[in-house]
Order: sequence, then structure tokens, then C-alpha cells
Amino acid sequence: MTPAIALAEAPLAQRPFDELVEEAVAFHGHLCPGQVLGVRMAVTGCREVGIPLPLQAGKGLVVFVEIDRCATDAIQALTGVSLGKRTLKHLDYGKMAATFVNVAGGAAVRVSARDDARTLAPSYAPGEADARQAQIQAYQVMPEAALLSIEPVVVNPGWLDRRRVRVLCEECGEGINYQRELTAGGRILCRPCGGEGYYSARPPGRR
Repeated sequence: MTPAIALAEAPLAQRPFDELVEEAVAFHGHLCPGQVLGVRMAVTGCREVGIPLPLQAGKGLVVFVEIDRCATDAIQALTGVSLGKRTLKHLDYGKMAATFVNVAGGAAVRVSARDDARTLAPSYAPGEADARQAQIQAYQVMPEAALLSIEPVVVNPGWLDRRRVRVLCEECGEGINYQRELTAGGRILCRPCGGEGYYSARPPGRR
């Protein structure tokens, strides 16, 4: 691993960058560009909302991730957010981005990978012929402004404060929790019945 950034841009990080990467890799299973990128995103996002890393407790931080890729594992490993705690929210937008929310203070920031970072990677890893290895090296040392876009945001009402209410879908009869229902034609529907389903019924006799 190449020398890591000194984290001058991230004074709230409690441990050296290399150690944060190692912790993320231990959780994920292997080192890859997405792991390094996810660590940088976590360090930046938590710094911007005033939460030190690594964080492994409570529900003071909520993170909305917009892609199900390696960077998400790194964010989860360092922050302790999880789907089961309802502190990790996955929105399948296909974007390398995450929004970090300090629940107590209300600050929120969306951190996204710049589209040109991959193109710039070889210039930060001179002599490295392998593109993947060049990204691993470059994402550690690349200036934050070249790697990430940072946007202060306000999370829309309801996404953080969902009442624990259960209703029944008027189409399939299944229960819907935490205000995730839709209303269409005056009927309460779950998202699959409302046209947002990822599955369909298998025809009889077909495997």
C-alpha cells in the first residue's frame, strides 16, 4: 500500500488512514478501489457533519447510500451504520454517492465520487501499469477536491422520522411498515403492487 494521505483534510478521523482502510478491508474481504473510495467518503462525510471516525455506536449517524458496491461496505465498517439498526438506508440509484446525517445536530452532506477521478488516477500513481492498482494507490493520495464532490443537503421530511405504523396493502394483503406504502386511486398499496416491484409471480409449472 502506498503512503496514505495525512488526513489534514479530516481532523476528526481518530486513526491513521491506513488503519481505517485495513478495518474496511477486514469487513469486506479484499482490497479494491471501492474500499479506498468508501473510506475517503466516510472520512469526508463524517467530518463535514461533525462526527469522528471510527464510529461504532448508537444512532447518531444515518447514512443514505446510493449504490450497492464495495464503497458501501467500507462506509458501514467504519461508521457502524446498518440496515437492521435503520441507520443505513440503501437507495438503488446506481450512483457512487452517500449522504451523511448527524441526527442530533441536523447537519447533512452528500458526498459523491467525481466522474473524472478514474481518468485522473494514473497521474497520481506514476509507473503503475495496472489500472486497478493505479486507482487503489491514487484514491489514497488524490486531493479531496479532485476525488469527491461535497454538497450540503437537507433530507426530505419522513426519511429520518418514520413512525412505527403498520398498514395492510389493499391489493395483496401484506403488512407494510414505517410509512412505506403508496396511495393510488384512493387505495393503500405496497410498492410492488403499486408498480415498483422487483419480482413477479412465476407461471404455474415453470421453474
